[in-house]
Amino acid sequence: MNSPELFSGRLNQLRKRLADSGVDTAVITDDDSVYYYSGYYGYLHMDFGRPTLLVVSAEGETVLITPTMEQSLAESLAVVDRIELWNDGMGAEWREALPGLLGATAAIGIEPNLIPPPVRTFIDSIVEPKRYRDLTPIVSDMRMIKSPEELKIARHAGEVGIAMMEAGRSAIKEGVAEYEVALAATTAGTHKAAELLRTHYAGSQMSPSIHFMQILASGQEITMTHHRASTKALKYGEPVFLCFCGMTDFHRFKLGFDRTFWIGEVGNHSQEAAYKTAVDSQAAALSVLGPGVLAEEVHAAYAEVIQSAGFEYPFRCGRATGFSFLERPQLVFGDKTVLQPGMVFAVDGSVTVPGEFRAQVGDSFIITEDGYEQITDHPKTIADVIV
Repeated sequence: MNSPELFSGRLNQLRKRLADSGVDTAVITDDDSVYYYSGYYGYLHMDFGRPTLLVVSAEGETVLITPTMEQSLAESLAVVDRIELWNDGMGAEWREALPGLLGATAAIGIEPNLIPPPVRTFIDSIVEPKRYRDLTPIVSDMRMIKSPEELKIARHAGEVGIAMMEAGRSAIKEGVAEYEVALAATTAGTHKAAELLRTHYAGSQMSPSIHFMQILASGQEITMTHHRASTKALKYGEPVFLCFCGMTDFHRFKLGFDRTFWIGEVGNHSQEAAYKTAVDSQAAALSVLGPGVLAEEVHAAYAEVIQSAGFEYPFRCGRATGFSFLERPQLVFGDKTVLQPGMVFAVDGSVTVPGEFRAQVGDSFIITEDGYEQITDHPKTIADVIV
């Protein structure tokens, strides 16, 4: 279970960075960052018109603004100095406390690309443009390097992902509906998460339930990268793509993990060369992955294998993950961030034959002092992925 000291330590570090950057007050609205700094996570977000805001003063108090109906949860979880509650239709709702917290002259830090439009519109009405500062570099830089406790959670997230992959693979059979494979994976992941929470996180209120909609495609739909599991029945000889990039989410820590399988045999043998190239492209990326390497160098190694085999220039090789699905840096051309120990990445190998076939294999890795540690794993030779 995450300790209060972990969150208070992050808040103290944030305050120092704010002061060093000339930011008087930070308004944090991204749900993942609210959790990262305060330990609080709710389930009433902007989809329901109910924002939660974390206001951090460089030299003052930390205030969580959240709906009154979440009072018990907030008081139980939030490591903050004060909680400001608001209720639907009463007064100015969540807007009530902001003018006093933001003042008339203070420099205000926000994450421009993550702040919900209704919140931005109101803050714009009380804060002059010249007072704004971009908080994004501070937050993303702090979240890049994971603490030992975060890495413990990441490894457990890997165990959840492996349990889902094994269950999904076991459920793949001729005549089975795609959604049945997804149900098997979801159930296995939930059971593994519950086991880990009971064993390693006594007292945690985190839910073990896996609730992301399964990315799964088979047969002719295999080129639909983010196709969701449907009622379609699996057929002998067809490829099946399982992606757990949204489902490998344990204790709010996200990973990437995917594999391509075939049912019984590879029905179209031209697909074998493409699949082998996908596997080789990931291997090329991993041959480069490690501390001191530029993020774009990992992508370049991966892309070289794919293009040299005659396939199209690929999408990014990977992305940093953590308490968000996408963090900084990305393994893509143009990202010159130097990889450092403690970063966590999803690293893919992929090939697309437009309109015909798509193969992808992906795993998650922790950057270490002398290379990397793999935290998801499943066999990927042709013989191993025929089920």
